Amino acid sequence: MSITTGDFRQRITVHTLAERKRKHERIVSLTAYDYATARLADEAGVELILVGDSLAQVVLGYDSTLPVTLEEMLHHTRAVRRAVQHAFLVADMPFGSYHTNDDRALENAVRFVKEGGAEAVKIEGGVSRVPLIRRIIEAEIPVVGHIGLTPQSVHRMGGYKVQGKTAHAIDALLADADALDRAGVVALVLEGIPREVAARITAAVATPTIGIGAGPECDGQILVFHDLAGLTFTTPAKFVRRYCNAGELISEAIRSYRDDVRSATFPADEESYHLPRESHPALGETHPVPVVGRK
Repeated sequence: MSITTGDFRQRITVHTLAERKRKHERIVSLTAYDYATARLADEAGVELILVGDSLAQVVLGYDSTLPVTLEEMLHHTRAVRRAVQHAFLVADMPFGSYHTNDDRALENAVRFVKEGGAEAVKIEGGVSRVPLIRRIIEAEIPVVGHIGLTPQSVHRMGGYKVQGKTAHAIDALLADADALDRAGVVALVLEGIPREVAARITAAVATPTIGIGAGPECDGQILVFHDLAGLTFTTPAKFVRRYCNAGELISEAIRSYRDDVRSATFPADEESYHLPRESHPALGETHPVPVVGRK
């Protein structure tokens, strides 16, 4: 059965992603970090859900992705797994979980599958990561690659800057994409690179490309849920399209709740429980029974 608009019953797998590229059908991807947002994304028909290390910033309040720990990522991956029924679930391997030792990196990748319920892990980096990525794939764990603006390399890049703007940088990105494609990654995130470069990479590789700040020619797109929904407290990046301002809706609801509590209009009688009439005498004279409907 093929995926069609309005039909989200099929479980998305690595084969589905490859088939969508072959048929030139766009892949809808989104981050999620908890049960509620993951369930909403899954039921809306999102095909790839990423438990991104961006949770460090949008959920945990850090100023970069670097501080988030493996245990924190596993905690959130488990929550998302309980919600997802159809989407392909990918977990970010956080900074430090695969940088120092390939044996430890493989153990951590196994934990994401075994304990977190992820179906793939995402690793930042290109040519230099290929030996590790091959090893993880050989252990039966699918890997999603990530090149271009790689947030875990923020200090080396000197900030969150668009990558691939010079001939040398473009050649390096093409080499990274080719190496990851040959290594067998199931998808390739292209972040923060010129549209023209992303289009060339997408045409050159068999791997489905997922763009974020990489133009519309990619095989799919991904956004951070909190950016899409207007739940961040900073100016969004150029590539972000806000589809609603949930932050303002929630703030308005909280202010209304505050006002109702202060004015004693919440909870109302219909939002309160009552004793059965036969139990009224048990209160005694020092606890008068409120009269329903009295203002």
